[in-house]
Amino acid sequence: MREVAIVGADMIKFGRYPDKDVVQLASEAALGALKDAGIEIKDVQLMVSGNLYQAHAMVGQRIMKEIGATGIPVLNVANACATGSTAFREAYLAVASGAYDIALVVGSEQMGKMGLLDFPGGKDPTYSTEGVMGTGLMPGVFALTGVEHMRKYGTKMEQFAKIAVKNHKHSVHNPYAQYQVETPLEAVLNARLIAWPNTLYMCCPTGDGAAAAVLMSAEKARQYTNQPVWVAASVLTSDPWNPRNPSMYDVNTLTRDAAQQAYEMAGLGPEDLSQVELHDCFATAELVHYENLMLCPEGEAGRLIDEGETYVGGRIPVNASGGLLSKGHPLGATGVANMVEITWHLRGQAGARQVEGSKVGLAHVIGLGSACTVHILKK
Repeated sequence: MREVAIVGADMIKFGRYPDKDVVQLASEAALGALKDAGIEIKDVQLMVSGNLYQAHAMVGQRIMKEIGATGIPVLNVANACATGSTAFREAYLAVASGAYDIALVVGSEQMGKMGLLDFPGGKDPTYSTEGVMGTGLMPGVFALTGVEHMRKYGTKMEQFAKIAVKNHKHSVHNPYAQYQVETPLEAVLNARLIAWPNTLYMCCPTGDGAAAAVLMSAEKARQYTNQPVWVAASVLTSDPWNPRNPSMYDVNTLTRDAAQQAYEMAGLGPEDLSQVELHDCFATAELVHYENLMLCPEGEAGRLIDEGETYVGGRIPVNASGGLLSKGHPLGATGVANMVEITWHLRGQAGARQVEGSKVGLAHVIGLGSACTVHILKK
């Protein structure tokens, strides 16, 4: 496998775009990434598109028609919330294998007003286990995850709420975030309850978005940039079989498996990380993933947030972007956007939210019950 570098990276501001379609959003990010890489679409040898809601609609080919169809192979990827990061991995593997020297990956999504509830597959009553095996709705699933952590380790609601306080504080410095508003602890705790212990400000908002990256082989990368960002690890896992209680979703195992494989692939450990962008769809999710990604020992995630270690300026900054709690979670865009965010930090281009001296970043996305990606990027 060859070394692979991110040479171009861009994203649009996440939010609502009622006057544009998903192809327009994706094309804007794609053209930005090409410009950042210093190339044109004619230089790209492979295009990979990550989009979930319109996976049947050949979004990748439609993007190419918008930015310049050239006859190259186009892949369309759908893999739950890990759609964008899985698309990134496909582009990475294609270049690492030697099949192509330059690949473009675009993650995009235009969410309906009801977010995940608008997903076509979720409306089949024969598929839904709602009310039979607890809840399959994400607020409920991640509420249960938080409650289980409380039971095992004595975690407090205030500790989950502090995750939201941190991420919203970080968001103030991110012009690409949908919301850039601080939420003090009292405001988070007193906000409308969605699924205990998560209040409104502890849940990610719904929104549209797109992000793109240009990946190159080492030889090509050195022709176009003196700031390559290297992909040190790219791992994709799914749930292993185990005799767990089938009434509870397992949001931990596939992340732990992916993290372990990624550290081994990169030859690095959690102690080597400068920063992390992880999947904080809910505040409870971020806290448990501190342990799943081995940022702290079992049961110490609450201490990590209490002591401010995951703030920018702390020992291991997490979600300097403001996370999904501030940016929103346009499913196909999220995974690529995480990679773009870390790339900017490693280049020293993240502005007021810059993690100073960042050398190694980890990006994590989980598509519950189906997929988890962990990527490690380094200077």
